[in-house]
Amino acid sequence: MTLLKLDIYAVRNIHKETIVPASGINFFFGKNASGKSAVIEAIYILGRARSFRSSTIKPVINFDQNQLLVSAQTLQANGSTVHLGIKLDSKSFCYRINQQSTQKRSDLAYSLPLQIIHPKSYELLDAGPQLRREFLDWGVFNDDEKFLPAWRNFKKALQQRNSLLKAKHPEHINVWDKELVYYGTMVNSHRQLYLQKFKPVFIDIINQFLEINDIEIKLLAGWDTDKDFQQVLSEDLEKDLRYGFTHSGPHRADFQLIISNRLAKDYVSRGQLKLFVMSLKLAQVQLLTNEHGNMGCLLIDDFAAELDVINRAKLLIYLSEMDCQAFITAADISDFGDIRHIKNYKMFHVEHGNIKQV
Repeated sequence: MTLLKLDIYAVRNIHKETIVPASGINFFFGKNASGKSAVIEAIYILGRARSFRSSTIKPVINFDQNQLLVSAQTLQANGSTVHLGIKLDSKSFCYRINQQSTQKRSDLAYSLPLQIIHPKSYELLDAGPQLRREFLDWGVFNDDEKFLPAWRNFKKALQQRNSLLKAKHPEHINVWDKELVYYGTMVNSHRQLYLQKFKPVFIDIINQFLEINDIEIKLLAGWDTDKDFQQVLSEDLEKDLRYGFTHSGPHRADFQLIISNRLAKDYVSRGQLKLFVMSLKLAQVQLLTNEHGNMGCLLIDDFAAELDVINRAKLLIYLSEMDCQAFITAADISDFGDIRHIKNYKMFHVEHGNIKQV
């Protein structure tokens, strides 16, 4: 997938701009609050239907407008051209693919697979399990089309079971336990298979930035896998009834990045932790290409804050060899370093929400 043309309307201080990006690396520079991060945010909204900078969409909309609009012309892996569009206000949204409306966020996500690296990305390994679960499932979602229906069916069964738990009706729970076990086991299997393919790609990438051996990625299923999932649900029933929700299952899953039998976040420096997170996200994009020939889009906000000079240079070399479309921001053009070796790139200056190709 490649963005051929991007139109942005009323995203933060960007009133109306059109960008024709390079199929390779696109650099955006400008002073703080110039609007360069808003470009990254607009692309992210188009692919994920939400912002990575705000939990609600209202502060993202330009102050003198009541809605934002992002649209793009994309070139897909099969050679077809697809038009994407999203319109958001504080209460509703509208997605369009090739002028046809859709209510499924997954349709946009399949059409525009993207991964982002930004100043808070280190939280992936430093915070709670939800971020890691979302990261893992993004990869599984794009790798195996059977995962999404299995996950949706599991969530439906989980909601029904939790409703019965809150209502204190244990007599009907066995019916939903069967669904929960069937689809929950399937979800866990998809995750395990994905990590098996993901691990060697990740290790190959991290070795280009750090010399660290004995790296392991361990999936925590969300229940004690030494026991059958049904057995765990039965043993947890009294506790589940007391608290009104299901304690065990793939909705509580996590993964651990382990180095020499210690959690990575407890073993490496903050700078190295950022390199691990960056490599995890690069590996997802690389695996997507390896398995499906569908290159995802990589967004990097505040390039200089994330990496030192040496690793910035290494990353740009890797991206140029990867032939990945990337959008990268920095405060000053010098923050990008020596880019003479990059053949396919464009440079944009952003000021007061106005974007000009340099």
